[in-house]
Amino acid sequence: MASNKKANIITLTTDMGVKDYYVAALKGKIIGILSDIHIVDISHHIASFKISQAAYTVKACIKDFPDNTVHIIGVDAEPLINFSNPEDSIFPTIIKYKKQYFLGADNGFFSLLTNDQDIEGIWRLEEYLSRPEMMKFPAKNILVPAACRILTGESLDEIGTPVDGIRKALPLSPIMSNNMLKGTVIHIDHYGNVISNITKEHFNHFGPDVPFTIFFRDKQYYIDRISTGYNEVTHGEKLAFFNDNGFLEIAINKGTPENGGGANTLLGLKLNDIIRIEFTPRGSKTTIDSLF
Repeated sequence: MASNKKANIITLTTDMGVKDYYVAALKGKIIGILSDIHIVDISHHIASFKISQAAYTVKACIKDFPDNTVHIIGVDAEPLINFSNPEDSIFPTIIKYKKQYFLGADNGFFSLLTNDQDIEGIWRLEEYLSRPEMMKFPAKNILVPAACRILTGESLDEIGTPVDGIRKALPLSPIMSNNMLKGTVIHIDHYGNVISNITKEHFNHFGPDVPFTIFFRDKQYYIDRISTGYNEVTHGEKLAFFNDNGFLEIAINKGTPENGGGANTLLGLKLNDIIRIEFTPRGSKTTIDSLF
């Protein structure tokens, strides 16, 4: 039976970077309310206002956190309140998903995180909106106090107003045609590894053991096999594999920005670039021609 005990963990995911005081202010505010708290930084290097990257980053690790963890999303977090047409408003919001709590602006992030499935509850943080000073740093002044109230055991219905839905966002899904799969780069990590939105499920749609070639923006580079890990190729060699979260990752073994470059630099890849996989079914004209 799942425990109702609070995890006493708050995670932070922001686009604030670490150069300025903003992240320290968030942590100071949390500790000022809850001294016995574990604060985990998921990332503060999300591209500015890039909710799709934030959703990928948070989704990649929520399975590693215990039930009742509270996640603060400080990416494009400023509310937008249209009193004449509330449907156009972006409210600070709490959702419960996978037995954890997520707080942020309802700007499409929650839709991308959950794929609009299995949401266990939604609450708007309307109480804070009557105080204009709260809007100046909403991640600190709205999301942090609400997160701390969750961890003290206060009812969600007292913290926010229950609502039925969230703002929808269309995920950028791979495009599948007869013998081709087109995806995009959705994340580049610290090592320069390039993560696409192509999943193992998308790839397997074309059948087992079908020859294929992965192409990039620069057509002189390609990969024609899937590895199971970095060390299946020699140092400095490119590879493709499905990472821990099931997404197609392009990497350079032992390649980093410090020692010559990762896949993003050496293969000329950046966010939103196209990654194309061409499949050549066995017995096709292309396959037969290659024998002669």
